Amino acid sequence: MNHALVVTKRDGRQEKINLDKIHRVINWAAEGLNNVSVSQVELRSHIQFYDGIRTSDIHETIIRAAADLISKESPDYQYLAARLAVFHLRKKAYGQFEPPHLFQHVKQMVALNKYDAHLLEDYSEDEFNQMNSFLDHNRDMNFSYAAVKQLEGKYFVQNRVNGKIYESAQFLYILVSACLFSKYPHNTRLDYIKRFYDAISTFKISLPTPIMAGVRTPTRQFSSCVLIECGDSLDSINATASAIVKYVSQRAGIGINAGRIRALGSAIRGGEAFHTGCIPFYKYFQTAVKSCSQGGVRGGAATIFYPLWHLEVESLLVLRNNRGVEENRVRHLDYGVQINRLMYQRLINNQNITLFSPSDVPGLYEAFFADQAEFERLYIQYENDETIRQRQIKAVELFSLMMQERASTGRIYIQNVDHCNTHSAFDPAIAPIHQSNLCLEITLPTKPLDNINDERGEIALCTLSAFNLGAIDHLDELDELANLVVRALDALLDYQEYPVPAAQRGAMGRRTLGIGVINFAYYLAKNGMRYSDGSANNFTHKTFEAIQYYLLKASNQLAKEYGACPWFEQTRYAQGILPIDSYKKEVDSLHNESLHYDWDMLRTEIKQYGLRNSTLSALMPSETSSQISNATNGIEPPRGLISIKASKDGILRQVVPDYEQLKTQYELLWDMPANDGYLHLVAIMQKFIDQAISANTNYDPIRFPNAKVPMKQLLKDLLTAYKYGLKTLYYQNTRDGAEDHQQDLQQVVPEDDGCESGACKI
Repeated sequence: MNHALVVTKRDGRQEKINLDKIHRVINWAAEGLNNVSVSQVELRSHIQFYDGIRTSDIHETIIRAAADLISKESPDYQYLAARLAVFHLRKKAYGQFEPPHLFQHVKQMVALNKYDAHLLEDYSEDEFNQMNSFLDHNRDMNFSYAAVKQLEGKYFVQNRVNGKIYESAQFLYILVSACLFSKYPHNTRLDYIKRFYDAISTFKISLPTPIMAGVRTPTRQFSSCVLIECGDSLDSINATASAIVKYVSQRAGIGINAGRIRALGSAIRGGEAFHTGCIPFYKYFQTAVKSCSQGGVRGGAATIFYPLWHLEVESLLVLRNNRGVEENRVRHLDYGVQINRLMYQRLINNQNITLFSPSDVPGLYEAFFADQAEFERLYIQYENDETIRQRQIKAVELFSLMMQERASTGRIYIQNVDHCNTHSAFDPAIAPIHQSNLCLEITLPTKPLDNINDERGEIALCTLSAFNLGAIDHLDELDELANLVVRALDALLDYQEYPVPAAQRGAMGRRTLGIGVINFAYYLAKNGMRYSDGSANNFTHKTFEAIQYYLLKASNQLAKEYGACPWFEQTRYAQGILPIDSYKKEVDSLHNESLHYDWDMLRTEIKQYGLRNSTLSALMPSETSSQISNATNGIEPPRGLISIKASKDGILRQVVPDYEQLKTQYELLWDMPANDGYLHLVAIMQKFIDQAISANTNYDPIRFPNAKVPMKQLLKDLLTAYKYGLKTLYYQNTRDGAEDHQQDLQQVVPEDDGCESGACKI
């Protein structure tokens, strides 16, 4: 190594390279870590040094060298690389390693218009001094490398043109807390800020992308999920596109219900013209979704929903298919197909499904969601009416086409609309569920808009968060965590702004929240349980009972303090009906747990005082935010003990929590023999969750004859999901061999361009 090498400092000065300084920094980062070699990192770095190299490039070279050494033999390199990255980011943000005082930092950021000016208006210098004392910047050292890269890429306030970073993680956490509790009484708010800061900065509560990236900045739209329903008129279609543009630009993921749009060839204006059908309007929505960038945080994404019995369904099912031409494909959206009991019965009985244009069958579309008996009556009546335009197809052929497209694209999703309404937080006679969101876990009422300022329509918003099950030692901890997260998210509903009146009206009327979980795979592993063998069934029942109980308790307490949400009477909760009353009773064949909490007392309290929030729970995918907590994502089994995640920032290696102690305890995705055990666990969760669950199905073709997954198996799993009351199915993952890395313990997971790019992966 040539010791005369010259480096270029951040201020432009040049001087001889100081290898001792580099050694000290790497040594500092390696302190307390197992099986990491400082000299190995130095050796890999030095090869890439050159005369005149900038000091910032030296830092990045060292960080990459450490990150490249992350392996199953030496997982702690993920922390070495992370600490080096934290050091580098702080130097970029502050010009030094030690962060400034909170008050000075906020004053500077408000002056630069990076932080919201209300922070200086709502809080005194003395309060900032107290908040500064809450900060523990050493918690930055608990991040994994993947977490730091996600923070840098998506969450830190920055100039996305020149890459300038303005903050570090603990400022992010404390200021999110300060913003959310800013309107709380002065004698209590600092206590809430400290408790909430501690919960989120120690990863007990995981926050979604819009909150992490946006709260504290002048942009004030933080709902992860936006549900927009389209009517069957040009005015409504235009209003839908306009609402899509507004919300995509505000970092939200979009669910679009387009099921009302009449079929190709339908009469317009009494037969004056033929309708062009669904596809041109789906293309219009696709253009709206892709028209706005989202500030580098994510790209726009949406899922369109339509019923299985729509007259155009055979053309709609293949819209993502790679075959065909641009004129008959809309490939940059995802699709949710809506099914109910009658459709499944036709499949089981080997009968036909009759397809209609919703415009030709009055009352059928509404009954599809609100009243299953009425839907069946009308459906049979219209089938027998030869004057109505219709087409019949064998149910097995239609279901097979749907499942074939689901298998080949992974992106044909399923919504069981009857379960979404019979096991709903809402009374379907008043507020039926017509759709879900981008990630199939939000089930909220919507109404079409006639124009962008139409206050009679309703756009549904849901604000997300999650408990980190791996960071909880006892279920009783959920009492305090539920209280904190419900208060924080409920306050956010008043704190944020609403670009569309119909969204504000619904948000203020319903005050819906969706609180889920991350790190479920780790939670099972550390308790010696598996997905596939039934060992986790009772345990899961007990866990999710506690989650929903404590969430409802927290919202009920808020209702006592601030009043129930204005539209509480539209919920089943107002009738004293809880999720434990309306679930599919077949679920109870999967476990033998009793209920452990005082639900009767809670029911009485809810009937008397109401709930501040119409919904409390939803289980979302949480791909990115789980990386921040170094957790396994959502409820999913990991693909490998070390996942190699391809992102726009390059390759990120993430090691499962407690790898050294638990590496034999994790059940990996492709080690599960079938979907049954996983689907049973989801069904048990759904017993308590008042919205829905982003649940996936997974297939390894080598387990089947000729390495081909039989249609019979796909349909069997679909029917299993329906039998046990699942409301939705999200991705279908098929192992193709190409994703496997050099060893089974490491597998490549591409960065999701679906839900996370649209926000709801929290």
